[in-house]
Amino acid sequence: MKNSILSIIAVATLILTSCSSTDEDPIFTGYILNPTDFKGTINEGNIQLDAAVTYNLTGALIVEDGAKLTIPAGTKIAASGGTNAYIAVAQGGQIFVNGTANNPVVMTSSKTSPAAGDWGGLVICGKARTNKGGGTASAEVSSLFYGGTENTDNSGSVRYLRLEYTGAEFTADKQFNGLSLFGVGSGTTIEYVQSFKGKDDGVEFFGGTVTGKYLVSTESGDDGIDFADGWNGTGEFWYVIDAAKAGIEGSNNGDDGNATPATTVNISKVSIVNSGTSKDEGAIYMKEGTGVWTASNIFISGGASGFFMKSSDAVTLKHITDGDHSISLVQFSDITAEKVNGTTSTSFFSEGATTGAGSGATLPSWANGWTR
Repeated sequence: MKNSILSIIAVATLILTSCSSTDEDPIFTGYILNPTDFKGTINEGNIQLDAAVTYNLTGALIVEDGAKLTIPAGTKIAASGGTNAYIAVAQGGQIFVNGTANNPVVMTSSKTSPAAGDWGGLVICGKARTNKGGGTASAEVSSLFYGGTENTDNSGSVRYLRLEYTGAEFTADKQFNGLSLFGVGSGTTIEYVQSFKGKDDGVEFFGGTVTGKYLVSTESGDDGIDFADGWNGTGEFWYVIDAAKAGIEGSNNGDDGNATPATTVNISKVSIVNSGTSKDEGAIYMKEGTGVWTASNIFISGGASGFFMKSSDAVTLKHITDGDHSISLVQFSDITAEKVNGTTSTSFFSEGATTGAGSGATLPSWANGWTR
């Protein structure tokens, strides 16, 4: 067994309560001796946290290539430090968030009066494809690299996780999201994740091939769920409520709307509630080339417009006029302006009755218990 398990930014000691030199992937169970200063670099082994301990995240915690971080059900991580405090998984690293419906993992602010933007968020960087930077790029936050050709790459499993008060801001154009997925591969599991009162987007996919299921975004300061940069994935059971801007924002590439591989998505069972309150945001904002969408069972309640795209976005409008999208069973409720803003075409979608994420505008039953 190697002696160096964690390279801690601030000097600290790891208490090892269980290890085995014969295990191919040894598990080290313990915690930083001073839990008020939880930060550092995990560079080997599988570090397993203790649900009985509250971890006070005061800086960046990085899971490097070949290392693993396991977080059991009921664990609480309370963060302070703004943009300096976040958890990031580098390419080749893995994270296992093992929450349950009755006992989720919670990553939140440590402040007595918490607010959006108190800390960064969770960042995962994988080796799957993206249309940024010639196939690999540096993540907007954390400065880790992402992208490649390993579309089935496995960065671990995240289930029943609640992220609160994330979105610390470097500048107006550079902020953390609740959960940022950079080039994450299809071997990774992302299910039952809530972003609650984040300052920027709730969940964002930057390229990659990972599937996102059972996602909840509540009161995000920007978009509820965002995808871009050639994400080629599936989204199912998404519930977005009270996003300050779009409920869902989907784009291809901000520098080149025709960039390849194009964003190609299949989204179904979605509820967007009281989001896109400006008609120039829309409940669903199709932008920067958009890519090609297959979508169904979309329930939109409240807000100003249903779909929005800029009249100057020629690539997005061409996809619409060419019939490249297949969007069916869209139900509108209480849209105050128009169903579509930015084009006169309504042929790219069809309307029909749907329950969206499960219960129309109401929180679906699968979100009960672990969300707030």
